[in-house]
Amino acid sequence: MNTENINDIEDVGEAIREGRALRSARAYRILFAQENLAFRAIEVNDPVPLGRQILIAAGLRANDDYSLFAILETGDFEDLRLDETFDLRGRGAERFVAFQTDRDFKLTINESQVSWGKPAISGSALYDLAKPSDGDAVFMVIRGGNDRQIEPNEAVDLTAPGVEHFITAPKRKPEIDIVVNGREVQVCDSHQTFEQLVAIAYPGETPAPEIVYSITYRGVASKPHSGELAAGGFVEVKNGSVINVSRTIQS
Repeated sequence: MNTENINDIEDVGEAIREGRALRSARAYRILFAQENLAFRAIEVNDPVPLGRQILIAAGLRANDDYSLFAILETGDFEDLRLDETFDLRGRGAERFVAFQTDRDFKLTINESQVSWGKPAISGSALYDLAKPSDGDAVFMVIRGGNDRQIEPNEAVDLTAPGVEHFITAPKRKPEIDIVVNGREVQVCDSHQTFEQLVAIAYPGETPAPEIVYSITYRGVASKPHSGELAAGGFVEVKNGSVINVSRTIQS
């Protein structure tokens, strides 16, 4: 057998990205992670390894009730039994994740099915799986309501009945809690103009030449932090800013 053309290590991910077939090698590099999705490179000696061979290559005991999944190019998770082979030469997968659990939880991310081995998934793991573009965030789909933006530092419960669905979409601006004429309101932009504040204080009121408005404010982000706002001006508000809008009807 001629071994001169056999590489020491063939990188499966590199072959996938270059759109070529795997070359013969003494070892094949793949990426492996557990539920934290901190992927690291490991090497298997066979291009068609058993699931348990992948676990052993990762330094795990293959009889400790692990569930193993291959993450396909589509983002789908494919269940890989420990005594089942996985052909690295044509499956388009370089990433594998294992969970030590006796139950899998189903969810979808941008319509790709994912099997998760824990009753909760971190926001950071959802972002790792969804790979949102700059300016996008991960949202949990709320049927009949507003989809909820997921933050990277939160944990999402997967134990509720049904399959949880997640999508990527443009980030929402954070809502800011202010008080206008003694009423707590939320605004999505810190930049608030005279006209916007009048509309918040008197919703649905049509401007009329005989009505004169005046605005005072305190606790705002812009300087000065308190004072009077003239027509055509603006302030930068923050949580807790207090705005008072009065009106005078001229005869």
